[in-house]
Amino acid sequence: MAIIIKTPEEIAIMREAGKILHTILFELERFTEIGKSTKQIDEYAEKLMKKYGVIASFKGYHGFPATICASVNEQVVHTIPSAEAILKNGDIFTIDCGVIYKGFHSDSAITIQLGSVDPQVKEFVFVVKKALKEAIAKIKPGTKLNVIGDTIQKIIEDKHGYSIIKELTGHGIGRSLHEDPYILNYKDHTNTTVLKEGMTIAIEPIVAMGTGKIITLNDKWTIITADKMPSCQWEHTVVVTANGADILT
Repeated sequence: MAIIIKTPEEIAIMREAGKILHTILFELERFTEIGKSTKQIDEYAEKLMKKYGVIASFKGYHGFPATICASVNEQVVHTIPSAEAILKNGDIFTIDCGVIYKGFHSDSAITIQLGSVDPQVKEFVFVVKKALKEAIAKIKPGTKLNVIGDTIQKIIEDKHGYSIIKELTGHGIGRSLHEDPYILNYKDHTNTTVLKEGMTIAIEPIVAMGTGKIITLNDKWTIITADKMPSCQWEHTVVVTANGADILT
């Protein structure tokens, strides 16, 4: 496992990349509303990236055709935006987005609730966001990497009975969108990798309300829950500092 420790100068660039991505996601959330298509939101994301002088991490990555991943309800990840996908009252909508700034990537995801969302789904979205927050709070030099997954699993599965989608993980990030280490959202007793100051990682619990079994659609990108139950993702890029995790996004 070739983990890349970033220099202070590289971290400064990634911090700026994270601020820009945070701003873009904030503006996308304000733009998102019932009646708009996910394609419209993707097109707006592309305009924002030009405005802020960054490049889309996802577009063209292994052939992905869009600027954002735009997942609605049972869609889990990697959903291609579409003019036919019109946001409706009661939907939950995950925007997963990455940018490249001065050669470094930043990656983040938010889940937006539209209109009158079912209270059980509201609670689900809240719990997934809480799991991300609690996992980040555990990060500090000397802590084993698997503490992140253990923390997420205890909240998601043990306490609330939701299902972690185990095929999908967080990851290191830097000059490449995906670097070592890969970060599981559940406890892996075999992984004794220790967090070190200067590591930059993307933490992203990806969770289903139902069984957690998934299907990849014919477009070879969009992943949905097999039981059509809602899915949720929250993600931040963070840097490990002497005092813990510093959220870059």
